[in-house]
Amino acid sequence: MYLMYVCDPLYLNQLQKDLEEVKELLTNATRKRVRDVLVAEKQKLELEIKNQPPPKPKDVTEEEKSSLGGYTVKINNYGWDQSDKFVKIYISLNGVQKLPAENVQVNFTERSFDLLVKNLNGKNYTMTFNNLLKPISVEGSSRKIKTDMILVMCKKKREEKWDCLTQVEKESKEKEKAAYDTADPSEGLMNILKKMYAEGDDEMKRTINKAWVESREKQYKGDIPMDI
Repeated sequence: MYLMYVCDPLYLNQLQKDLEEVKELLTNATRKRVRDVLVAEKQKLELEIKNQPPPKPKDVTEEEKSSLGGYTVKINNYGWDQSDKFVKIYISLNGVQKLPAENVQVNFTERSFDLLVKNLNGKNYTMTFNNLLKPISVEGSSRKIKTDMILVMCKKKREEKWDCLTQVEKESKEKEKAAYDTADPSEGLMNILKKMYAEGDDEMKRTINKAWVESREKQYKGDIPMDI
Protein backbone atom coordinates (compact mmCIF):
# COMPACT_ATOMS: atom_id res chain seq x y z
CA MET A 1 0.00 0.00 0.00
CA TYR A 2 1.31 3.43 -0.90
CA LEU A 3 0.90 6.06 1.78
CA MET A 4 1.47 9.67 0.79
CA TYR A 5 3.79 11.70 3.01
CA VAL A 6 1.97 13.36 5.89
CA CYS A 7 2.89 14.67 9.28
CA ASP A 8 2.55 12.45 12.34
CA PRO A 9 -0.99 13.10 13.68
CA LEU A 10 0.21 12.53 17.25
CA TYR A 11 2.98 15.09 16.81
CA LEU A 12 0.57 17.64 15.31
CA ASN A 13 -1.86 17.03 18.15
CA GLN A 14 0.94 17.60 20.68
CA LEU A 15 1.87 20.87 18.98
CA GLN A 16 -1.73 22.06 19.15
CA LYS A 17 -1.97 21.17 22.84
CA ASP A 18 1.30 23.02 23.52
CA LEU A 19 -0.10 26.07 21.73
CA GLU A 20 -3.32 25.99 23.77
CA GLU A 21 -1.34 25.79 27.00
CA VAL A 22 0.94 28.67 25.98
CA LYS A 23 -2.13 30.79 25.14
CA GLU A 24 -3.61 30.03 28.56
CA LEU A 25 -0.36 30.96 30.29
CA LEU A 26 -0.18 34.14 28.23
CA THR A 27 -3.66 35.13 29.38
CA ASN A 28 -2.61 34.89 33.01
CA ALA A 29 0.89 36.35 32.67
CA THR A 30 1.41 39.90 33.95
CA ARG A 31 5.17 40.44 33.92
CA LYS A 32 6.52 41.84 30.62
CA ARG A 33 9.54 39.54 30.48
CA VAL A 34 7.37 36.46 30.95
CA ARG A 35 4.85 37.67 28.38
CA ASP A 36 7.63 38.29 25.82
CA VAL A 37 8.91 34.73 26.25
CA LEU A 38 5.41 33.29 25.90
CA VAL A 39 4.61 35.40 22.83
CA ALA A 40 7.80 34.20 21.13
CA GLU A 41 6.96 30.56 21.94
CA LYS A 42 3.38 31.06 20.70
CA GLN A 43 4.62 32.42 17.37
CA LYS A 44 7.10 29.56 17.03
CA LEU A 45 4.40 26.93 17.62
CA GLU A 46 1.97 28.62 15.23
CA LEU A 47 4.60 28.67 12.47
CA GLU A 48 5.50 25.01 13.02
CA ILE A 49 1.85 23.97 12.89
CA LYS A 50 1.31 26.04 9.75
CA ASN A 51 4.24 24.37 7.98
CA GLN A 52 3.10 20.82 8.75
CA PRO A 53 2.00 18.75 5.74
CA PRO A 54 -1.69 17.86 5.58
CA PRO A 55 -2.60 15.99 8.78
CA LYS A 56 -4.91 13.46 7.15
CA PRO A 57 -3.18 10.59 5.34
CA LYS A 58 -4.34 9.81 1.86
CA ASP A 59 -4.27 6.07 1.34
CA VAL A 60 -4.51 4.41 -1.98
CA THR A 61 -7.94 2.75 -2.01
CA GLU A 62 -8.52 -0.95 -2.59
CA GLU A 63 -9.85 -0.16 -6.06
CA GLU A 64 -6.67 1.73 -6.90
CA LYS A 65 -4.42 -1.09 -5.73
CA SER A 66 -5.28 -3.13 -8.79
CA SER A 67 -3.97 -0.31 -11.00
CA LEU A 68 -0.66 -0.05 -9.11
CA GLY A 69 1.89 -2.33 -10.66
CA GLY A 70 5.26 -3.40 -9.34
CA TYR A 71 6.99 -1.50 -6.56
CA THR A 72 7.59 2.13 -5.60
CA VAL A 73 10.78 3.98 -6.61
CA LYS A 74 11.95 7.19 -4.93
CA ILE A 75 12.98 9.85 -7.45
CA ASN A 76 16.32 11.47 -6.55
CA ASN A 77 17.39 13.02 -9.85
CA TYR A 78 15.89 16.28 -11.03
CA GLY A 79 16.75 19.69 -12.41
CA TRP A 80 15.35 23.07 -11.48
CA ASP A 81 15.35 26.71 -12.44
CA GLN A 82 13.18 29.72 -11.74
CA SER A 83 11.48 32.74 -13.21
CA ASP A 84 10.19 35.80 -11.39
CA LYS A 85 6.94 34.02 -10.55
CA PHE A 86 7.71 30.30 -10.49
CA VAL A 87 10.21 27.73 -9.24
CA LYS A 88 10.27 24.91 -11.80
CA ILE A 89 11.35 21.34 -11.06
CA TYR A 90 12.03 19.01 -14.00
CA ILE A 91 11.72 15.24 -13.51
CA SER A 92 12.65 12.91 -16.37
CA LEU A 93 10.51 9.73 -16.68
CA ASN A 94 10.47 7.82 -19.95
CA GLY A 95 6.99 7.40 -21.37
CA VAL A 96 5.20 9.40 -18.66
CA GLN A 97 3.16 11.22 -21.33
CA LYS A 98 1.40 7.92 -22.15
CA LEU A 99 -0.18 7.66 -18.70
CA PRO A 100 -3.71 8.86 -17.90
CA ALA A 101 -3.54 12.32 -16.36
CA GLU A 102 -4.93 11.04 -13.06
CA ASN A 103 -1.90 8.75 -12.67
CA VAL A 104 0.34 11.79 -12.12
CA GLN A 105 -0.59 13.48 -8.85
CA VAL A 106 1.08 16.39 -7.06
CA ASN A 107 -0.07 17.65 -3.67
CA PHE A 108 1.11 21.10 -2.58
CA THR A 109 1.29 22.84 0.78
CA GLU A 110 2.73 26.27 1.49
CA ARG A 111 6.19 24.83 2.16
CA SER A 112 6.18 21.39 0.50
CA PHE A 113 4.97 19.20 -2.33
CA ASP A 114 4.87 15.50 -3.08
CA LEU A 115 4.62 13.79 -6.44
CA LEU A 116 3.14 10.34 -7.12
CA VAL A 117 3.32 8.67 -10.53
CA LYS A 118 1.28 5.46 -10.64
CA ASN A 119 1.92 2.38 -12.75
CA LEU A 120 4.54 3.65 -15.18
CA ASN A 121 6.10 0.64 -16.89
CA GLY A 122 5.13 -1.54 -13.94
CA LYS A 123 6.50 0.81 -11.26
CA ASN A 124 5.27 3.67 -9.09
CA TYR A 125 7.46 6.76 -8.57
CA THR A 126 7.47 9.25 -5.70
CA MET A 127 9.26 12.48 -4.87
CA THR A 128 8.82 14.64 -1.76
CA PHE A 129 10.18 18.11 -1.02
CA ASN A 130 9.67 19.38 2.53
CA ASN A 131 10.64 22.75 4.04
CA LEU A 132 10.87 24.65 0.76
CA LEU A 133 13.09 27.70 1.01
CA LYS A 134 10.18 30.14 0.80
CA PRO A 135 6.36 29.92 0.85
CA ILE A 136 4.51 29.02 -2.33
CA SER A 137 0.93 29.57 -3.45
CA VAL A 138 -0.93 26.26 -3.30
CA GLU A 139 -3.67 27.49 -5.62
CA GLY A 140 -1.22 28.90 -8.17
CA SER A 141 1.03 25.82 -8.29
CA SER A 142 0.54 23.03 -10.82
CA ARG A 143 2.16 20.27 -12.83
CA LYS A 144 2.57 19.72 -16.55
CA ILE A 145 3.20 16.45 -18.35
CA LYS A 146 5.57 16.65 -21.29
CA THR A 147 7.32 14.04 -23.44
CA ASP A 148 9.38 11.90 -21.03
CA MET A 149 9.17 14.64 -18.41
CA ILE A 150 7.08 16.07 -15.58
CA LEU A 151 7.31 19.78 -14.85
CA VAL A 152 6.30 20.82 -11.33
CA MET A 153 5.61 24.54 -11.15
CA CYS A 154 5.64 26.10 -7.67
CA LYS A 155 4.11 29.58 -7.71
CA LYS A 156 6.15 31.96 -5.57
CA LYS A 157 4.22 33.97 -2.99
CA ARG A 158 6.75 36.75 -3.41
CA GLU A 159 8.66 37.50 -6.59
CA GLU A 160 12.18 37.06 -5.25
CA LYS A 161 15.16 34.92 -6.16
CA TRP A 162 15.64 31.52 -4.53
CA ASP A 163 19.27 30.51 -3.92
CA CYS A 164 18.27 26.86 -3.41
CA LEU A 165 15.13 24.75 -3.09
CA THR A 166 14.95 23.91 0.62
CA GLN A 167 15.93 25.24 4.03
CA VAL A 168 18.11 22.16 4.54
CA GLU A 169 20.17 23.02 1.44
CA LYS A 170 20.52 26.62 2.62
CA GLU A 171 21.72 25.58 6.09
CA SER A 172 24.17 23.08 4.60
CA LYS A 173 25.67 25.74 2.32
CA GLU A 174 25.97 28.21 5.19
CA LYS A 175 27.77 25.64 7.35
CA GLU A 176 30.23 24.84 4.55
CA LYS A 177 30.83 28.53 3.90
CA ALA A 178 31.45 29.17 7.61
CA ALA A 179 33.96 26.32 7.68
CA TYR A 180 35.95 27.68 4.74
CA ASP A 181 35.60 31.42 5.34
CA THR A 182 38.49 31.98 7.74
CA ALA A 183 41.12 34.65 8.13
CA ASP A 184 43.81 31.96 8.09
CA PRO A 185 44.16 30.56 4.52
CA SER A 186 45.99 27.47 5.76
CA GLU A 187 43.12 26.70 8.14
CA GLY A 188 40.64 27.01 5.28
CA LEU A 189 42.74 24.63 3.19
CA MET A 190 42.94 22.20 6.09
CA ASN A 191 39.13 22.23 6.41
CA ILE A 192 38.80 21.41 2.72
CA LEU A 193 41.30 18.55 3.01
CA LYS A 194 39.48 17.18 6.06
CA LYS A 195 36.19 17.21 4.17
CA MET A 196 37.77 15.51 1.14
CA TYR A 197 39.30 12.87 3.42
CA ALA A 198 36.05 12.21 5.27
CA GLU A 199 34.02 11.87 2.06
CA GLY A 200 36.65 10.26 -0.16
CA ASP A 201 37.23 6.63 -1.06
CA ASP A 202 40.30 4.60 -0.06
CA GLU A 203 42.33 5.89 -3.00
CA MET A 204 41.55 9.51 -2.11
CA LYS A 205 42.54 8.91 1.52
CA ARG A 206 45.87 7.30 0.47
CA THR A 207 46.60 10.28 -1.80
CA ILE A 208 45.90 12.80 0.95
CA ASN A 209 47.96 10.83 3.48
CA LYS A 210 50.89 10.67 1.05
CA ALA A 211 50.72 14.42 0.37
CA TRP A 212 50.59 15.12 4.12
CA VAL A 213 53.64 12.93 4.87
CA GLU A 214 55.64 14.54 2.05
CA SER A 215 54.65 18.00 3.28
CA ARG A 216 55.81 17.22 6.82
CA GLU A 217 59.09 15.82 5.56
CA LYS A 218 59.76 19.04 3.64
CA GLN A 219 59.02 21.05 6.76
CA TYR A 220 61.58 19.10 8.78
CA LYS A 221 64.17 19.55 6.02
CA GLY A 222 63.57 23.28 6.01
CA ASP A 223 62.33 23.38 2.42
CA ILE A 224 59.21 25.29 3.40
CA PRO A 225 58.42 27.51 6.41
CA MET A 226 57.25 25.62 9.48
CA ASP A 227 54.13 27.78 10.00
CA ILE A 228 52.53 26.76 6.70
